[in-house]
Amino acid sequence: MKMSKKMKPLKYLCLFVLGFCIGLYCGRAGAQVQPDYEVTYHGHKILGPFAEETLCLAKNLYFEAGNQPLAGKIAVGQVTLNRVGHEKFPSSICAVVYQTKEYKTSWKTGEQIPRRGMCQFSWFCDGKDDTPKDSVTFEKCMIIARQIQNGEFGDITEGALWYHADYIKPYWSKNLNQTVHIDQHIFYK
Repeated sequence: MKMSKKMKPLKYLCLFVLGFCIGLYCGRAGAQVQPDYEVTYHGHKILGPFAEETLCLAKNLYFEAGNQPLAGKIAVGQVTLNRVGHEKFPSSICAVVYQTKEYKTSWKTGEQIPRRGMCQFSWFCDGKDDTPKDSVTFEKCMIIARQIQNGEFGDITEGALWYHADYIKPYWSKNLNQTVHIDQHIFYK
């Protein structure tokens, strides 16, 4: 039976809730678990341990690889986690995702905002709104983010800490060892 367009978001919401329930159960089995809490982001409720970290990772997947197949999203998520575990980078997912070299004062709001081109992930300092617009893709990214956090996928990047789109050639790439080319990204360590 073919699923109607109206039912697809419900399917993804059910998968999302199921993924988080599994994550919550698995998280309680570990010795070092943060207290359970919830985060609500534009109508999407994330429950369980590490909910804020899941949101940060999901936003990174959405903006860096939202238009790519599952392997592309997993690869971007793995680079994020690889950075968390590396001494050169911050020790939490959110700190890695929002890492920037420099902030400036917005002329519109007076708030401190990241300076364009100074972020580890380009979407964070491109000057655009960081609110996901495609809720179906964002819900998929939240499910995948939790699965990545739970270790459900291996590291398909072979330990990569950096990547870039395959249509550009950044100056820094020649000083690193390429590990894999997945979808539209080339990965390095």
